[in-house]
Amino acid sequence: MIDPYLLRRALYALGFVLLSAAILFVRILPIDTGPGGFPPPDLILCFAFAWSVRRPDYLPVVVVIAVLIVADMLTLSAPFLAPFLALIALETLRSRRAQLADQGFVVEWVLVGTIFTLMMLAERLILGLFLVPQPAFGLSVLETLVSAVFYPIAVLITTLGLRVTWLKPGALDPEAQVP
Repeated sequence: MIDPYLLRRALYALGFVLLSAAILFVRILPIDTGPGGFPPPDLILCFAFAWSVRRPDYLPVVVVIAVLIVADMLTLSAPFLAPFLALIALETLRSRRAQLADQGFVVEWVLVGTIFTLMMLAERLILGLFLVPQPAFGLSVLETLVSAVFYPIAVLITTLGLRVTWLKPGALDPEAQVP
């Protein structure tokens, strides 16, 4: 018989993969081929950050990295750069989750916005060092801002829709206890 806690962890990881697959499917559809408009937010990272802050045990880093590698291949981005930066960002958030649990959502939002900004700047710096063509700086800034603005929506979907709630440090998982 499988442990209910391990089953739940596996189901949440599978749910993240399916959610990411749906996001990637919509992203690669040729819906709007004209110039202009806002760049789409990086919803995969928004959900990964929200899950990693609330319940890092539900989302292994390997799953996020694998999803981001597939996303890089499908969207023809620089391979392995976004997963590398996301790995650093996820581990930064995981190390600060105890402090974020005690502070308000605004502090979490500012931290995630700062991480999005630092990821964008690091990506531009690395791509610039290797002379890889990149989008205009204003477009990158706008994508970062849109991702930061959509982070609260991802948190709402994560907490209310998918029921990924905070587990306070030192607390036991109430759903994992068997009578």
